[in-house]
Amino acid sequence: VQLQASGGGLVRAGGSLRLSCAASGRTFSIYAAGWFRQVPGKEREFVAAIRNGVTYYVDSVKGQFTISRDNAKNTVLLQMNSLKPEDTAVYYCAADRGLIVVYIRDSSRYGYWGQGTLVTVSS
Repeated sequence: VQLQASGGGLVRAGGSLRLSCAASGRTFSIYAAGWFRQVPGKEREFVAAIRNGVTYYVDSVKGQFTISRDNAKNTVLLQMNSLKPEDTAVYYCAADRGLIVVYIRDSSRYGYWGQGTLVTVSS
């Protein structure tokens, strides 16, 4: 599976962005997929994931971000609303097949990664 992330950009605080992660491969729909983010000098942080139709979020984005997937288009989306300056980061999409729920937030368990897309939120 190859992943291609897009949709990042510069937005003012309170604005919205939608990130997209396009995947190759006809079986992508059975993969767990997630979004992580990283700022310089910090570890990569779990943001959201979707597995078998169930979604998972880090507490700091609950009610603010929504992860979804369009299996017909082999795409996973991250709708980000009410963005804050602290949401500024490089966002990465990731996927893996057979990922069990207990590892859904663990970046080391994902075998496939897209390139990052930069999200910058200005105050």
